[in-house]
This record gives sequence, C-alpha cells and structure tokens, in this order.
Amino acid sequence: MIRIKRIYESPRPSPGDGKRILVDRLWPRGLKKEDVTFDEWIKEAAPSNELRKWFGHDPARWQEFKQRYKRELTGKTELVERLKAEAAAGTLTILYSAKDTKHNNAVVLRDLIA
Repeated sequence: MIRIKRIYESPRPSPGDGKRILVDRLWPRGLKKEDVTFDEWIKEAAPSNELRKWFGHDPARWQEFKQRYKRELTGKTELVERLKAEAAAGTLTILYSAKDTKHNNAVVLRDLIA
C-alpha cells in the first residue's frame, strides 16, 4: 500500500503509516527536523531544481510536469525499484510539502510505483 501525506499536516506518524519517506529536494519551510518523524529523506526522488521551478505548482502545467518528471525518473531506475520494493514489503507513506494536494511530485511518484 502506498499513501501520500503532506508533511505539515502529518509531521508525526499515524497508525499504519509504515515507512515514511520525504521526497522533496528542499527541506519544508518552517519545520524543524526534530519536530518531524520520517524514516528517510530521498532528495533524489524529487524533481530537478529546473523542473520544480518551471512547474511552480501551476495546475495549467500539470500534464506537462507529469511527463517531464516521469522522464527524469526513467534515469533513476534503481531508486524507483527500491521504492516499489518498499511498497511491496509493507505500507509506504510518501511525504511532501506542497500546498496543492492534487498537483505535486508525490502524486506522480505514487502512481508510478503503484
């Protein structure tokens, strides 16, 4: 099972979260690392800085963002396979910081590894 959660709304684990992995390139603003519980921070799973800046969480760019991000992830086969294995072994909760809960990299990553 793969869940996605906004780290600001879920800084601490809920029952059933399983392994919690943060997939943002930058640390979430305003949060202290000691106030957040996560198992791993995989910056490499996040979109490149160039793609992240281009997207700017603009829903009008969502379809193109998904395509470009998936293309970036094709070069990270080992990472994607590792996340698939984590999900197969038990619940995986992907943490992200974006305000938009429908248009963010965690949504694309979840769909790709599901």
